[in-house]
Amino acid sequence: KVLDNISFAANKGICVGILGENGCGKSTLLSILAGIQKADGGSFCWQGKEMLKKHSTRSSVIGYVPQGTPLLQELTALDNLKLWYADRPAGLKRDLEEGVPAMLGVTEFLKVPVCKMSGGMKKRLSISCASAHNPQVLLLDEPSAALDLIAKERIYNYFLDCKKKGKILLLATHDVQELSLCDVWYIIKNGKLVPFTYDGNVHTLVGKL
Repeated sequence: KVLDNISFAANKGICVGILGENGCGKSTLLSILAGIQKADGGSFCWQGKEMLKKHSTRSSVIGYVPQGTPLLQELTALDNLKLWYADRPAGLKRDLEEGVPAMLGVTEFLKVPVCKMSGGMKKRLSISCASAHNPQVLLLDEPSAALDLIAKERIYNYFLDCKKKGKILLLATHDVQELSLCDVWYIIKNGKLVPFTYDGNVHTLVGKL
């Protein structure tokens, strides 16, 4: 049993931090909420509506950024974005000027194929794709892992902007800067979700993991 009776709630404008050792179930939890993996039981409610069995509703509400790269390697950044904006091309044009792709600096490498991108470029593009439909809930699996400082700062500022706009962020992370972004923290340990208050003391946190 990977996840054992986990339950929590999140309000608008809140970032929920999910911590734990590698292999504890953080990615599994996000994957289930995103509809990638199927849970043995339980529910995921958004504004009173069950999400686990409603794919079309869930995909309009949720943006999911997995640890890996959910991009087509042979296509450029622009062509990947066009796939996510297929039903609203006018929205892509606007967002390239003042939306998430612009904020994250994706416009600087629109013609670069994914297979030739750095890790930071791929992650910024992945977040831009996940944000294409203006989701109200963002599921983020270690979004700034192994990124340079400039890329981390851009992503961090975008997450702050999401919170200001009332969106909910669910963030699986080991990054200290990302931890400071969170309003509520939980540790997954032995399949259980344990509340934790992070006061900036990393040593105390490590002792809890």
